[in-house]
Amino acid sequence: MSRIGNAPINIPGGVEIKVSKGNLVTVKGPKGELTQQCDPDLSFNIEDGELTVSRPTDQQRHRAMHGLYRSLIYNMVEGVSNGFTKELELVGVGYRASNTGQLLELILGYSHPVMFALPAEIKVETVTEKGKNPIIKMESADKQLLGQVAAKIRSFRTPEPYKGKGIRFVGEEIRRKAGKTAAK
Repeated sequence: MSRIGNAPINIPGGVEIKVSKGNLVTVKGPKGELTQQCDPDLSFNIEDGELTVSRPTDQQRHRAMHGLYRSLIYNMVEGVSNGFTKELELVGVGYRASNTGQLLELILGYSHPVMFALPAEIKVETVTEKGKNPIIKMESADKQLLGQVAAKIRSFRTPEPYKGKGIRFVGEEIRRKAGKTAAK
């Protein structure tokens, strides 16, 4: 039995949810508008400021879709009301980040700067303080898109286990390895 799927989704003030034909769920709020095509077997019920998702049978596929789409809709409601943020930290000598609008310029020790165009749905800000690692702050209503873009930026220079250099999420722990020891 899906415990996540059975939990109702509270709809905060200022958020509007519409379910149209073919189970296209649209969520509008102060931070934007998101849509999600849901499985046609599931049914949605909105009453008393709560959205409940129900499934027709206890088949394994229906149980899986039940929890999945409930979580996706919950993330959409959370995104349009509060939004999501991700922070990336550049660790390494000479690593720098700057942005002009939606174009992010990263200097990561390669022979050339890495230019990355961000989607319009993501707001980006770069913070560089003296004596601290540069930080890239991203904010969006779409959790999936934000995570995907953050993972792409991290992949330009993944943290390595010997010196710990690379792009990491703020607060991420990197498992360190001991290097070679000098033989006598």
